[in-house]
Amino acid sequence: MNTPPKTNPSERYRDSKLIRVGAAILVLGSGPLLAIIVAAKLGLTRDPNPNPVGFGILAGLTFWPGIILLLVGVLAVWQRKRK
Repeated sequence: MNTPPKTNPSERYRDSKLIRVGAAILVLGSGPLLAIIVAAKLGLTRDPNPNPVGFGILAGLTFWPGIILLLVGVLAVWQRKRK
């Protein structure tokens, strides 16, 4: 089965596994910390200044790998487009 080449650039980026994995790592790693920060700012937590150490460590360990995978995925799609 030959599939026609993708003409829509956003489809090419969505089909890249590196971009999907990078975005998932970024969201799942930093999401809980950002959710706690937003909840504290909105007054949804008892403590107005929570100290989510575990979620901070998780975000710190997953942020840069997620960004790197996103960049590598974008560069790979860009290289394929140029060929």
